[in-house]
Amino acid sequence: MSLERIFNAESIAIIEASRDETQPGYQALVALQEGKFEGRIYPVNPKEKNIFGLQCYSSVMEIPNSIDLALITTPAETVKGHIEDLGQKGTAGVVILAGGFGELGEEGRKLEEEVVTLANGKGMRVIGPNTQGMINVNKDINLVGLTNIPEGNIALLTQSGNIALNLFTEANLKSQTGFNCYVGVGNEGDIKFHEYLDYFTTDPGSSVILMYVEGLREGRHFLKQASKTTKSKPIVLYKSGRSAKGSKTAGSHTGALAGISEVSQSAFKRAGIIEVEHPGEMFPVAETLALLPTLKDNSIAILSDGGGHATIAADYLADLGIRLPELEPETRARLAAILPPNASLANPIDVAGGTDRNPAIFADCAEILLDDKNIHGLLLVGLFGGYGIRFAQKLSFIEEDAAHRMGKLMENTEKPILLHSLYDYAKPHSLELMRYYNIPVYDSLEIACKCVESLSIYSSYRRDNKQEGSFQLEWKQNANLKGQRIIDNALAEGRKILLETEAKDLFRLQGAPVPENYLATSEDEAVRLAEKIGYNAAMKVVSADILHKTDAGGVVLGLRNEQAVREAYNSIINNCTDCQPGADIKGCLISKMADKGIETVIGMKTDDQFGPTVMFGLGGIMVSVMKDVAFQVVPVSQYWAEAMINEIKSAVIFDGFRGRPPSDKKALVKMIQKVSEVAQAYPSIQEIDLNPVIVHNKGLTIVDARIILK
Repeated sequence: MSLERIFNAESIAIIEASRDETQPGYQALVALQEGKFEGRIYPVNPKEKNIFGLQCYSSVMEIPNSIDLALITTPAETVKGHIEDLGQKGTAGVVILAGGFGELGEEGRKLEEEVVTLANGKGMRVIGPNTQGMINVNKDINLVGLTNIPEGNIALLTQSGNIALNLFTEANLKSQTGFNCYVGVGNEGDIKFHEYLDYFTTDPGSSVILMYVEGLREGRHFLKQASKTTKSKPIVLYKSGRSAKGSKTAGSHTGALAGISEVSQSAFKRAGIIEVEHPGEMFPVAETLALLPTLKDNSIAILSDGGGHATIAADYLADLGIRLPELEPETRARLAAILPPNASLANPIDVAGGTDRNPAIFADCAEILLDDKNIHGLLLVGLFGGYGIRFAQKLSFIEEDAAHRMGKLMENTEKPILLHSLYDYAKPHSLELMRYYNIPVYDSLEIACKCVESLSIYSSYRRDNKQEGSFQLEWKQNANLKGQRIIDNALAEGRKILLETEAKDLFRLQGAPVPENYLATSEDEAVRLAEKIGYNAAMKVVSADILHKTDAGGVVLGLRNEQAVREAYNSIINNCTDCQPGADIKGCLISKMADKGIETVIGMKTDDQFGPTVMFGLGGIMVSVMKDVAFQVVPVSQYWAEAMINEIKSAVIFDGFRGRPPSDKKALVKMIQKVSEVAQAYPSIQEIDLNPVIVHNKGLTIVDARIILK
C-alpha cells in the first residue's frame, strides 16, 4: 500500500464539505479550488446540493468514480462508517482530522485500532487521526486550508499544527526557500514516521526533511529508515517532551510516549539526523541544508567588519567544534593589499573599516578567502546589506553588485557562504539578492553559527562515516541455554529481579570476565569460603528484595581474618533484616577484593521508543551525582563502543594521570559489547546494571551485577 497515490492524488473527496468559513470542510474545499487543483473534487454533505459550483453528494456511495484520497472532517464516532463506504470506492488514503482517539486513553486507543484495521483491510492508509491534514504544494493538494504556503524544497513532518504555522510564517518573512510537502502526522495511528521518511527519501521535490516529534510509535523502525535516508538527504529534527512535564504533555497530546533525551540524542546522531536544541533553529538549519553545498572539510573562514562580531563568532564556532585554520601566506598578502594596515588578517578576518566607503571589498575578500586551499566555507558577519542605510544611500548599489559577485562565487567554487546581517530587518535589495543566489541570511549570529555547525555535522557524516548505523535486533542470536534457564527459573518463582549470583552466572556463561564468588548461607560457611579465597574478602547480602545493598548496610569490604568475617556476616544479616523486614535473604556473597582501578558503570535499559539501550560512564556511588554517561542503542559494535568511551567528559582519565598507568580500554570496549550481546540474547531483560566495573591497567573486574526482568 504505497503512499504514492496519496501524495499525488487525482481525485479527492471532502466528507462534510461546508459553506461555513470556520469549518475545515470549507477551508480545504476553498484551498483546493483557489490553488487550482487539476484533479476531481467531490464535496460530500447530505444537506447541500451544490457548493461553490461543485456538485455535492449526499454520501460517498453516490460518487460515480473511484477516489484516490478522502478528507474526513466528522467526529471520531462517525469515522468507521465513512471508511466502510470509501473502501468500496477503491480509496488509497484517508486523512482523519478528528481527535478522540489514542490520545484520550484506552477507549480511544481501541477505537483508533479498529479504524486503522478496517481501513487497512480495505487497502487504505490513514494519515492521523488527530491531525491538521496534509499539503503537497507541487500538486496543489491542500487539505489544511492554509494560504500563502511558501514553496520550496523542504518536506515537513510534524505532530503540531501550530509548529507548522510558525514555520510557514518564518519562511514567508525571512527565506528564499519554503516547503514542497507538509504532513500533520498526528497520532501515527497507521502511517508511521519511518514510512513518511521512506517516501520522501526518493521524492525529487524535497531536498531536506524537517521534523517536529513528540513521540515515536516505532522508534527502532524509524532509526533504521533514517540511517538509510540520511545517506542521500538530510533530516533535521526537533524533539519535544524532554522534561518531565513536557513528556507528560506529549503523551496526552499524541498518545505517544516520549523517551529520555539522552537516549534519543545518541540514537538520532548515530542515524545521521541533525537534532536541533531550540525551536527557533528548526527552519534556519533546514534552510541551510536545503540550499548550500556540503563542506569538503570542516574548515571555514569568518569575514567581519567589526572585531566584536568576529570574536563572538569565533567563540561560538570553537565551542561547536568548527575549525578556523590559518590562512596561507599568499592569502594574507592578497588581503593586506586591499585592507587597511590595522585590519586583522588572522582567521577571523576583521576588515577594520576597510569596507565603510566601498562594501565591494567584501566580495574581493570573499574571493581571496575561498581561493585558499585551507578554507572550505565562509561566514560573513556584521553590517553587510546595511551600508546604504548606515553610511550613504549610494553604497546600496555597490552592495548589490557585491551580492551578485558573491552569489556567482559560491556557484563557481561550490563552497558554502552564509551571512549574518544586522540589517536583515530592513530587507535591503542586496540581501534579497544573496537569498536569490541561495545564500542564507540570518539576523542572529548564534543562529548563523548553529547553521554552520549543522552543515559541518551533516557534511562530516556524508563524507567520513563508514559505519553502518544498523539497528537490526537479532533476538536470542547468542543466547546460552543455561543462561535462559536462570531467567526462566526466576520468572517461575515470581521474581523480576535476578540474584547477584544469578546475574553474574549469566554473564559468565556469556563469556564475560566475572571473578569467582561464593554464596555463604551461614557464619561458619562464610569463614570457610573466605579462607578458600585467601581472605582480603568482600561480603555482600544476596537478596532480590534489596536493590541498594550499601544503603541497607549490606556490604562490608576488606575482611582479613576469621573474626572480621564472622562479625561482618552477622552485621549484614541484622542490618538488612532491620532495614527491610520480611526481605528474602539468601545469604552473603564472598569474593576477593578487586584490585584498584577506575570505577565505571555499564548498563542497559529497554527504552520505550528505541528498545534496548546500553549505557557507559563513570560508576560507583558517583554515577547518579556526576551523570557522566553515554548511551547507544543496541547493537553496539566495536566502533560505537569506542565512541561511547570517548564521548563522556571524563574520557581522558582512562589514558592515565598523576603517575597512574592507562586503563585497559580494549577490555572496556569488549565489556560494553558484551552487555549489548546479552541484551539481544535475552529479550526478557528490562535492565542491566554492572556497577561498579573496575577497569585496571590490564583487564577489568565486575564487582556488582543487577538484572531486572520485564
